[in-house]
Amino acid sequence: MEGLAIQLYLKLALGNVRRGTRDYSVYFATLGFAACLLYSFVASTDHLRAMGLSPEQLGVLGSAGDILQAFSVFTVLVFLFLVRYANRFLLRRRKREFALYELCGMGRSAVSVVLVAETALVGAGALACGLAAGAALSPAFGAVAAFVFDAPWRLAFSFSPDSAAWTAGCFAVVFAVNAVDGARDIARRPLIELMSAECAPERMRLGGRAARGGQAVLAAALLAVVWGSCVFQPVYFIAFIIPMGLAACFATSLVARLGVAAWSERARGRSERYWDGLTAFTVRQVEARVSSTSMALACVCVLVAVAVCMMVAGFVFSIGLRTPEMVSAGIAASMAPIGYIGIFYGAVFLLSAVAVLALQQLSGAEDARRAYRVLMQLGCEHAGMRRSLRSQVRLYFVAPLVGALIHDVFGLFLVGFLAFALGAEGLFAIVAGVLAFTVGLMAAYGAITARAVERVVLPRV
Repeated sequence: MEGLAIQLYLKLALGNVRRGTRDYSVYFATLGFAACLLYSFVASTDHLRAMGLSPEQLGVLGSAGDILQAFSVFTVLVFLFLVRYANRFLLRRRKREFALYELCGMGRSAVSVVLVAETALVGAGALACGLAAGAALSPAFGAVAAFVFDAPWRLAFSFSPDSAAWTAGCFAVVFAVNAVDGARDIARRPLIELMSAECAPERMRLGGRAARGGQAVLAAALLAVVWGSCVFQPVYFIAFIIPMGLAACFATSLVARLGVAAWSERARGRSERYWDGLTAFTVRQVEARVSSTSMALACVCVLVAVAVCMMVAGFVFSIGLRTPEMVSAGIAASMAPIGYIGIFYGAVFLLSAVAVLALQQLSGAEDARRAYRVLMQLGCEHAGMRRSLRSQVRLYFVAPLVGALIHDVFGLFLVGFLAFALGAEGLFAIVAGVLAFTVGLMAAYGAITARAVERVVLPRV
């Protein structure tokens, strides 16, 4: 009987994963690409060694090996945040499903087994796809590494077993932590809470005018410290970059909450426009979710800002130092590892940011499915509901991007100071290129997410 039960649980988990793959392709594709980036970053030294580097370049590469390995640990932490947010999104929309399992006779331990099995299957699938993509794209990643280190490049496919093992170990740890966390979260929830999870509305609690004023003053003070130290005390900013990042996230979340409150009050003040179409419904949808999403949006905003600064610094410390004087003095070769780290980690942070935005929108779409079903029963047109969905997705992608660009005004000041101090060239062209790439990527990802949200909500209402 025990063997049959395990087979049943595995079959149920496999069916849930198949269903999730169809409905949430953005989530699975993002995790697979994250595995691809992590593997390719760790395997980059193998790409470089296969290119016939000079003894001087090999020495620089050897000195950078420990730095690259240490930074890969920070990438794992970023992925841990991404997977944790994704798992919480999946658990939130499936609490009622888990409650039905219990009503059908499954115990909490059996539900936890199904959840852990699903997590393992998702992690294994994403890891396999990521490693395969990393091996297939190894010439492209090798070209990036060769470009940064100014080394000759040739077309060659490679696969690093050690890097694959490192990536598999990191994914195992990340998904194990999240599987245990998800199982504990489901196990401690009463059955009635699981059944009513979809019906519990969120409320934005900001307090009165005095409380809002205090929050605004606190946000302004924290941003003044972060921005001021970035411009006037860059050494202290770099030395305390983690506390500075946390302060920026907290201040940005306060600004997001206060901004949504001001936006909703202003929208209600325009009575004719507010009651036109589904404007009132759209405002309420955004307002109801800001309490649970403000910190995620703040983290996205800071991640995008950091990604832009790191990519700009990466290109500045690689191609920006390709002057004959810098090359002959050996400065270009010595700064190449910093350039490589900046480009790769900037890409990782930017990927994580857009993935969190996509997952947040998919989670909101699942929560709002019942509301859109009611709208359809009331006679609302399909085009109006589609405009409402797209306006919400657009707001959640545009607002963090605008906030990130404001942060980058000060962050790029620090990068520019370092670039001019080293005598790097082409700073403004690099900044323009990175900003164009960031805006284009977020616009493309926003369009893909909007289509995914429509598939989740509109055909089923």
